[in-house]
Amino acid sequence: MPRTRSILRSLLMLVPACTLFISGCSSSKVSLDASGSVEGRYAKAAEYYNKEDYNDAALELEPVIFTSRATALEDDVLYLLAQSYFKSEQYLLAIDMYTRLIQQVPNSPFARQAQFQLAMSHERLSTHFELDHEHTVKAIREYAVYLESYPGRDSSQIASDVDMYRELLKVNPENQSYQERFAIAQEELKSGQSQGYAENAIKTLREKLAKNTYFIARQYIQLKKYKAAGIYFDEVIRRYPDTSYPEQAWKGKIDVLVKRKKWFEANQALDRYLQLYPDRQSEMQETRERITKNFSNA
Repeated sequence: MPRTRSILRSLLMLVPACTLFISGCSSSKVSLDASGSVEGRYAKAAEYYNKEDYNDAALELEPVIFTSRATALEDDVLYLLAQSYFKSEQYLLAIDMYTRLIQQVPNSPFARQAQFQLAMSHERLSTHFELDHEHTVKAIREYAVYLESYPGRDSSQIASDVDMYRELLKVNPENQSYQERFAIAQEELKSGQSQGYAENAIKTLREKLAKNTYFIARQYIQLKKYKAAGIYFDEVIRRYPDTSYPEQAWKGKIDVLVKRKKWFEANQALDRYLQLYPDRQSEMQETRERITKNFSNA
């Protein structure tokens, strides 16, 4: 890859996805003609994208998805097309393009951002907590892949590198090595922000899944299907201990065991609940007395 193209690609990766400005990251490869070639269509699509005309950008690139395979522009086409879909809220199509880029050009400089955007696309498709959560689960998985695949350095060290190369460029602004290292450091700093976002997104999405499971348990209680409710309360306790719902699930579990007159199991569940939440002793005293009375008479 020519040095100029490498610098421009690094600079492109600095811009947040929500405000991505593509100005010909493959400028050394792209002619600005209006032909139907890959180069011509890519250049035209970049113009549309920069004008926020994402649908026309996508229309320019769709015919060259396959003809760009194994060329210098393969990842550029896939990434710009994916971004065009994402910005026009066509998230399923964006997911397809991000996935193709990651699989077909795993060493692309766009691979990191593509993985992040892939997770974000699934997050955008994540439904209300009461509905199906296929994309919620996939978003968690893809954010986890992102965090595992692209661990970050200490943010203070990265910020120090950014400041250092900024000062060096003031002294020698034409130094290409400084330009590249400054771009890389800035991108790494931005990636640290993406990592923070991914970590928070996983927590939020897991909270949604826990709420969904807890909600199903409560519905079974309304239907007086207490055994089924207990299964879902156990699911909350087992799978989502890092959310805000386990305590409620423990109380729900104790309640349905009492309703089912499973006194031994209810006593065990109450003991475990109070081990986890000892400040609830007085609150659960009446429940304790009821369980003890019936357990001793069983």
